[in-house]
Amino acid sequence: MLLSKIAGELKVPFIGNDVEISSIEYNSRQVRPGALFCCIIGLVADGHNFAKQAVDKGAVALICQRPLNLDVPQLVVPDTRIALAEAAACFYEHPERAMTMLAVTGTNGKTSTTYMVKSIAESAGKKVGLIGTIVNLIGDERIDAARTTPESADLFALLRRMANEGCDLVIMEVSSHALVQDRVYGIMFDAGLFTNLTQDHLDYHKTFDNYLEAKKLLFKQCRIAIINQDDPSAERMKANLTLPIRTMGIQGNTDYRAGGIDITTEGVAFHLHSPHGDCRLSLHISGLFSVYNAMGAAALTLETGFTMKNVAAGLEGLFGVAGRLQRVDTSGRPFSVYVDYAHTPDALKNVLNTCRGFAKARLISVFGCGGDRDRVKRPIMGEIGGRHSDFVIVTSDNPRTEDPMRIISEIEDGVKRSSTPYKVIENRKEAIAYALSIAREHDIIVIAGKGHENYQEINGVKHHFDDKEIVEELLRQR
Repeated sequence: MLLSKIAGELKVPFIGNDVEISSIEYNSRQVRPGALFCCIIGLVADGHNFAKQAVDKGAVALICQRPLNLDVPQLVVPDTRIALAEAAACFYEHPERAMTMLAVTGTNGKTSTTYMVKSIAESAGKKVGLIGTIVNLIGDERIDAARTTPESADLFALLRRMANEGCDLVIMEVSSHALVQDRVYGIMFDAGLFTNLTQDHLDYHKTFDNYLEAKKLLFKQCRIAIINQDDPSAERMKANLTLPIRTMGIQGNTDYRAGGIDITTEGVAFHLHSPHGDCRLSLHISGLFSVYNAMGAAALTLETGFTMKNVAAGLEGLFGVAGRLQRVDTSGRPFSVYVDYAHTPDALKNVLNTCRGFAKARLISVFGCGGDRDRVKRPIMGEIGGRHSDFVIVTSDNPRTEDPMRIISEIEDGVKRSSTPYKVIENRKEAIAYALSIAREHDIIVIAGKGHENYQEINGVKHHFDDKEIVEELLRQR
């Protein structure tokens, strides 16, 4: 594609000869001959400082926020992050316009909801692209996900691939970081869902208000907003929105409402009442949060042309999501083990309350907190673990570059606020082994924080570690 076409999309002039662009890059290490290099100003590094390196590697043009003393054409723009998204959309010929685009934002529930949407759409014979925390999917093809929402250039490349491979619909998790950093800039979503808002990512957003406003940015790019009315932030999320709003909830009068809820160890059943009809649904995923996730998935799809029959077939045909209240086969042992991604206070409380609802004996929790992230939530999670478990094992999660025992000490401060007995075992495998060793008949063990993750990051190095695999390995050894 000619640089002049991209310049036209960005509505900026350029100086120099028109050149052919073969790729768009924002990481100088990825530059190949013919690339257009975009100088992103990040939290740690300024891409302008790597422009010469990019040119030396073959970049034939630059997008920058200030003119650089380099002998290649330059598009000087007010904001390189926005320009990167606009340039990528142009370069990949706006693949988002060829597919139904759905988005989910919120602290918890995003991944499960996207898998529910995927199942509903596939029940209607659609090919689905999924972009999210666990993995990116094109139909059944798996593509590793480096982050919840890719950088805009990578996102549009992925969307082009999805369009080329015949996807009818794309369901995306959209993180607060992505919204603030304009990674989804320029995409008009056919519908967007707000699941909930609880404490998380305050290391980045600094305040809860900032976090809320970041999530709310999604609805500037949606045709329809679907809001969880039961969430305490619902009214603030709806305030000053000018697009059509649909509400969902269990309490009060909402557009989408769940009633007659029956939660068991095997799943959850409920009546869904909606503007498109009513239906009794039986899911193979347990927990009250699964009711909210299912309502959100139903609302997204019903508002964009799917039928209640599709919703029922898709939700009832889904047998769980990796790392989301995932039951581990204990090979006939008289206790149960669940692995869950819960890494926020609200998520931990939800998963423990769910298991408490069907626990016949003790509830044992094993969890930690990630390093180099929001420290404020550590004692909060410790207290939640203590108040909602019968025994707590505090361990390491992904300490990253922090001292694991410092993290554990901050969690421990919260556990001590309860009268629940607990034990500190820094080594996560040893902590899981201890939980298995003390489990008695009908006990439930919840191993929280990592869920689907298959690594543990220690001192900046990722080591293979999968909670589910560890449980299975330890049980085999016993």
